[in-house]
Amino acid sequence: MDNGASSYRRFRDDGDESGLVEIIRDYKDGLIFFLCGIVGDITVAEELAEDTFVLLGTKKPKDKGKSSFKTWLYTIGRNIAVDYLRKRKRGDSVSLDSCPELTSDEASLEETYLREEQKITLHRAMRALKNEYRQVLWLVYFDGLSVKEAASVMKKTVHSTETLLYRAKKELKKQLESEGFDYENI
Repeated sequence: MDNGASSYRRFRDDGDESGLVEIIRDYKDGLIFFLCGIVGDITVAEELAEDTFVLLGTKKPKDKGKSSFKTWLYTIGRNIAVDYLRKRKRGDSVSLDSCPELTSDEASLEETYLREEQKITLHRAMRALKNEYRQVLWLVYFDGLSVKEAASVMKKTVHSTETLLYRAKKELKKQLESEGFDYENI
């Protein structure tokens, strides 16, 4: 059992408020970035993440234990985001412009600059992909979920998620090559 599941169980069963605080602290940033990839607006993503944690705190849904706690939490967040998009009747286009860049720990200013340029190129290429491609790439490579966990979040079979991931990587590679990106040296 991962830490999130034990923290949530402590909160849900024993009323230990620190369990919910630990969950928010540990999963907030990743959930916000994931939701930003779906809705295309960091402010809205923050609100949807807050709605996800409010749902955990008020309704206290039961985790059936079919997947990791992170997968279960991201699935709840994804469902809330899909509901939001349905209500807003927005299209599939998602802008990652408003997602904040991760700060670099690089010592050299030149290296830092080059890394930032690579991130900008990568985000530009990601924006050109279909929504499903962005989602599967984000879940597997940025959030570190397994293909099985990503399939659960996206409500797809493992096989269709593997196929989607393959096609997404192929399309991303094509986008990066068209922008002159040297992905071999990352």
